[in-house]
Amino acid sequence: MKTTLNIKGSLLAQARALAAQEEITLTHLIEESLQLRLRTPRPFRKSKIHVYKGEGGLVLGLNPLSNKTMLDTIEDCD
Repeated sequence: MKTTLNIKGSLLAQARALAAQEEITLTHLIEESLQLRLRTPRPFRKSKIHVYKGEGGLVLGLNPLSNKTMLDTIEDCD
């Protein structure tokens, strides 16, 4: 199945280099990585999204219509 992913450039470069070093395709590396992650359960953890700072409205740079900015905000709060 084909899909589109948004991956940070530096991470993608590292993945491509590893795939080349191991003489496997990038697809195979990603599938293998997903299988490993899915076999390793993690405890449930609630994430807090800081989107409102009182009087000022939404956090600067947050676009409530963009999943990417919402996820970036979550990652910045961890």
